[in-house]
Amino acid sequence: MFARNSETMSTYKRVLLKLSGESLGGPAGKGIDENWLAAYAEEVAQAVKNGLQVAIVIGGGNIFRGLQGVGKGFDRVNGDKMGMLATVINSLGLAMAIRSAGVEAEVFTATPMMPVARYYMRDDAVAVMERGGVALIAGGTGNPYFTTDSGAALRALEIGADALLKGTRVDGVYTADPEKDPTATKFDTITFDEVLARRLKVMDQTAFTLCRENHLPLMVFDMDTPGNLEKVVRGENIGTVVTE
Repeated sequence: MFARNSETMSTYKRVLLKLSGESLGGPAGKGIDENWLAAYAEEVAQAVKNGLQVAIVIGGGNIFRGLQGVGKGFDRVNGDKMGMLATVINSLGLAMAIRSAGVEAEVFTATPMMPVARYYMRDDAVAVMERGGVALIAGGTGNPYFTTDSGAALRALEIGADALLKGTRVDGVYTADPEKDPTATKFDTITFDEVLARRLKVMDQTAFTLCRENHLPLMVFDMDTPGNLEKVVRGENIGTVVTE
């Protein structure tokens, strides 16, 4: 049985959570680390049990990234196809872990892959969320040259998400890369225009423009700290909110 309750108040009703493929690989960022997979699944499952509707888009960089093969015998189009398949593998793994945590999870793909996963149709994905399950949307947009960030922004808009939550290993948006510059300071909130003016790297340009032009708030936060997803949806002041 899949359980759900709605006792905890949430700032959002429905969100799309974007995770990097490397995050599933643990500290090494390669392959799939079962402990990290289980930890992420528990975080997501708890949020859903508390009443949040969740869709997830995961990258594939822990397995293969399309650009890494360019110049090494791969052309970009076929490399991106391999990267899309990597996102399906990650989504299948996370879906199984979420089910083990007591919540329904369905994997949808941008191109037909039955019986591996269901072909993505917006209404089908929304129906899964509305009955208390998690919709994992894999395969990017189904087209080369588009990142999973772009796929996440597109799917967030399609499903009517209240916000796009970008879970990373960094706890928000900084004035510079905090892993390289110890003087970098974090923004609690920042506008889309200021991100562009400062040339801060939050998402790729296509994804960022989709969010900006369609008034979709973007939250960047540290997904690796247990309990942070629940804090974000409760509206606690962690991470960085990017708005108009």
